[in-house]
Amino acid sequence: MSEKTEVIDKKDIVIRFSGDSGDGMQLTGQQFSDAAALFGNGVSTFPDYPAEIRAPQGTVGGVSGFQVHIGNDPIKTPGDFADVLVAMNPAALKANLRWAKKGATIIVNLDAFTDKNIEKAGYKENPLEDVVLQDYNVVPVKITTLTEEALKDSGLDQKSIVKCKNMFALGMIYWMFDRTVDHTRDFINQKFAKKPEIASANVKVLESGFNYAANVHALAVHFNVAPAQIEKGRYRTITGNKATAWGFLAAAEKANLPLFCGSYPITPATDILQELALRRDLGVKTYQAEDEIAGICTSIGASYVGNLAITTTSGPGLALKSEAAGLAVMAELPLVIVDVQRGGPSTGLPTKTEQSDLLQALYGRNGESPMPVVAASTPGNCFDYAFWAAKIAVEHMTPVVLLTDGFLGNGAQPWKIPSLKDYPSITPRVAKEGDDYKPYARDPETLARMWALPGTKGLEHRIGGLEKVNVTGEISYVPENHQIMTDLRDAKVAKIADSIPQQEIFGNQDGGDVLVVGWGGTYGHLYSVVRELREEGKDVSLAHFNFINPLPKNTGEVLGKFKKIIVCELNLGQFAQYLRAKFPHYTYYQYNKVAGLPFTVVELKEKITELLGK
Repeated sequence: MSEKTEVIDKKDIVIRFSGDSGDGMQLTGQQFSDAAALFGNGVSTFPDYPAEIRAPQGTVGGVSGFQVHIGNDPIKTPGDFADVLVAMNPAALKANLRWAKKGATIIVNLDAFTDKNIEKAGYKENPLEDVVLQDYNVVPVKITTLTEEALKDSGLDQKSIVKCKNMFALGMIYWMFDRTVDHTRDFINQKFAKKPEIASANVKVLESGFNYAANVHALAVHFNVAPAQIEKGRYRTITGNKATAWGFLAAAEKANLPLFCGSYPITPATDILQELALRRDLGVKTYQAEDEIAGICTSIGASYVGNLAITTTSGPGLALKSEAAGLAVMAELPLVIVDVQRGGPSTGLPTKTEQSDLLQALYGRNGESPMPVVAASTPGNCFDYAFWAAKIAVEHMTPVVLLTDGFLGNGAQPWKIPSLKDYPSITPRVAKEGDDYKPYARDPETLARMWALPGTKGLEHRIGGLEKVNVTGEISYVPENHQIMTDLRDAKVAKIADSIPQQEIFGNQDGGDVLVVGWGGTYGHLYSVVRELREEGKDVSLAHFNFINPLPKNTGEVLGKFKKIIVCELNLGQFAQYLRAKFPHYTYYQYNKVAGLPFTVVELKEKITELLGK
């Protein structure tokens, strides 16, 4: 190691890996994130996938990125701008330079900066010779050449050798942050256990990158980010989609019900179906349907026969499921519909995040078709709100929409593995043989009907999408009965407010100047900016909503404590519109963003500070 090495202590730091979709940037970023988490850092990640499956290589449209924010405190966001940027080609530099801080270290693969690649990226001249880069510490490294040199005696073909170059970049980053390569070495050896020549090559390149960085004067700086002080316990890194799947596994165990997932693969929700498909050992049944309609219909059928049934999708799929969702409302069967939101409308931006499905989740069905809506707010608490959605569905005999989004689903954070004994019970309302069963007789507290499983003697009843007579369940076209049943279904959803937590406030519990309001996946950014403003002495508080329909019972009281309310969301103001309908006597300011990207703390701080000054 160079004797000139300088160690710089940092509270937190942001690294962004970028390259072609075939350059392994997602794997590289995830490996660094896992190593940081094992070290004890707070971690938050943001994978940024190209929207096209086969975007032309070397173009800006084909750039894949992975941003990771590590710190010595629990980290709530993946960071606004990068302290270190790895750009594996000119297109990656062009797509991501805007996200690098002034003075950032930029490591570029010099071998990729050919005339052809420079032109494909949309540059007229070599960007490495542009005065714009004078504001950065640019470190040009012949990553491909050095990878080839490390593996010249490996016996691998040229294509396989070049594929290892992401490990060279990762080795350099491990040296910069004074991390060992042990975790990634173990990962590689396990992943390629049946291909030892591939494992050996990747490990050798990883170590070569580490050793190269230790002897390059331009990289003679270590960034030291101390471990975070976090609650004791057993942790693992988890993505929102995996946490969602595990939340349903926990709910099925608590409810003592078999778990069924019928879904059609769709970005960015597919990982939930894939994760559950791995859990046959826990009795999970999964069905990859031919389309979205078949997915939800198989789940409704599974619910009818006594399963905890879920179906997963994104915005376009939620639209296709709407008629069948209405059938579940009419039949009053438990079902969870997971919508991992993405940019729209239509096909929109499949790999980008958005919060624009809220009104569709609330109202996107024909007729008066009320449905509870729950929203997760961090990758880790996707577990908790999947559990909550299942509990509401089973105990209140209703379909439920669970909203996450691409940012949560693909993002990751350290997650303290919970104990199921700390979670509430789930009590299915299953009718038994010998009961005085009436299909639509209701519990007086919840207005939920009983769940009669097929084959149970004496519990035969009609089911389907036609209106039923109250209590008896016979088909009915009587106007007065339709009014009664419509009112009952609406009242049943409203009564769920009796069993959900009160809305909490981060900040001044007694009210104050400004209340920032958010919901879903914007939590980390909103929490971070409110914390910063409060540390600066500003009277700003946060109310972040996870229960959307019904809202917590104290929502009106919370809103009424503050002089100004600003609703921040990744759409054109859907939650603000909803709150205006529910609580019209308050004035709501808005800050909205629809760019396929999360908020940044910088832009939020500017907007909220502006509102404080009015």
